Amino acid sequence: MSALVCVARIGAAHGVRGAVKLWTFTEDPFAVKRYGPLLSKDGKRQFEVAQAREAKDHLVATFKGVATRDEAERLNGIELYVARDKLPATDADEYYHTDLIGLAAVTTDGEALGRVLAIHNFGASDIIEIAPPKGATMLLPFTNAVVPEVDLAGGRVIIALPQEIEGEDKDEVLSTGRPRERGDP
Repeated sequence: MSALVCVARIGAAHGVRGAVKLWTFTEDPFAVKRYGPLLSKDGKRQFEVAQAREAKDHLVATFKGVATRDEAERLNGIELYVARDKLPATDADEYYHTDLIGLAAVTTDGEALGRVLAIHNFGASDIIEIAPPKGATMLLPFTNAVVPEVDLAGGRVIIALPQEIEGEDKDEVLSTGRPRERGDP
């Protein structure tokens, strides 16, 4: 079986007939109905979407075999996965997060930075997290300027490190050693 990819997360129960809030991580929220049975992270449980309708920022869905609010409440927080090979192919410059995690991260000069640990999105845009061999992880914008090349076949991403990170310019640090704040002389 190919790697599993998280495509949705079950939220709180909705109503009294077994419906739940369902947050999808797919371009088309209703794609979760086309993948067939969805799996729990360990692959031991299967869930099949019986019905789904659009809500404000999620779907309201029912699963086959779930008919009561109590049954729906027990599903809260379960992440739903599908085998990677069931997902559609990506276009050029499109990647599934799972395809990037674990790749080597190197600078444009070939210097090793570490490995891709995760891709995050906190609302504005994607951020790539790189774990160096030692020290704290590095969070960088996942943009064409910072990540000019993704070489899946070669197992690496090329990182063009920003020349300057806002707020870390040595001229912006006061003699006290703390960063200069708005209104400081």
